[in-house]
Amino acid sequence: MKNTALTRTHIAAGAKMVPFAGYNMPVSYTGINDEHAAVRKNAGVFDVSHMGEFILKGEHALDLIQRVTSNDAAKLKAGHAQYSCLPNHDGGIVDDLLVYCMEENKSYMLVVNASNIRKDWDWISSFNTNNVEMHDISEKTGLLAVQGPNATRILQPLTGIDIMNMPYYTFAKGRFAGVENVLVSATGYTGAGGVEIYFPVESQDQDNNAVKIWNAIFEVGQADGIKPAGLGSRDTLRLEMGYCLYGNDIDDSTSPLEAGLGWITKFTKEFTNRPSFEEQKKNGLSRKLVGFELVDKGIPRHGYEIADEEGKTIGVVTSGTQSPSLGKAIGMGYVKTPFASIGTTIFIRVREKLLQAKVAKLPFA
Repeated sequence: MKNTALTRTHIAAGAKMVPFAGYNMPVSYTGINDEHAAVRKNAGVFDVSHMGEFILKGEHALDLIQRVTSNDAAKLKAGHAQYSCLPNHDGGIVDDLLVYCMEENKSYMLVVNASNIRKDWDWISSFNTNNVEMHDISEKTGLLAVQGPNATRILQPLTGIDIMNMPYYTFAKGRFAGVENVLVSATGYTGAGGVEIYFPVESQDQDNNAVKIWNAIFEVGQADGIKPAGLGSRDTLRLEMGYCLYGNDIDDSTSPLEAGLGWITKFTKEFTNRPSFEEQKKNGLSRKLVGFELVDKGIPRHGYEIADEEGKTIGVVTSGTQSPSLGKAIGMGYVKTPFASIGTTIFIRVREKLLQAKVAKLPFA
């Protein structure tokens, strides 16, 4: 199992550590609900250095990205990013990712899920027929997500980059907390605002860049009550926003259209398996990913069956939790299209009991 450059820092801070995507990661420090509230109302810091980063360079870099991703990367200008996915040959998704334009038509950074680093690298490489220069910099890159409504105000003294006025899905590189060559991006996975901070990590020593930046953030944010946050609250925060988690809500068998990701599926260009998605769009979907709220008491979990009022299976739960912000059980799952309208009554099968729920509008919070 791998460690991040901050693993010892997390353990020293009393974090509960768990294996995740091959890494030893903090799931919580003071409790999921407490950390969730800190991010929603103030600011919290996530170590997400387990994520993968690839650099693609050269005159054919954009062509390769256009071929393997569903969104239109040609629209990206330097300093801008976009959310996208890697379609497979079978109508599913290899992974979802972020595409950063470092230099138009010449240099890009792809940020992929930790569990899919090798899978994504091999997939993209299989389409690299024009000798695009590719570098996997995952092991040498640290990533902190500082999220919450007060995050940018707290962090601004640490950098000359104007992060308080940085437009959504843009980024800039510069000096941060005394560390050079840091990329600060107005992105995140919580819906609470804030930034993600990418920086070079050359060692696991206690004086590495990750520790320097982590300590600087908590020093400058101490008066404002900034808190460390783990993967537990990251999951509840993203679910309240209806954000898909790869391996749960999307995978190799789910199409982006079924998952409500038609907005990142652009038919104005050629990309992997485009014809099947066009056909799906033309003929209509047999199932859709929906959000739902439980009416009866209980917690929906990944893999639970979704049924109609007669008890017939109509779908499956992909994500579920007790929402800290709403004080009620929420979830997402795939249902047959006739049951996908907002307000439709559905039932979640929990230990042979059918718990009533209703299809809800996303995001929940």
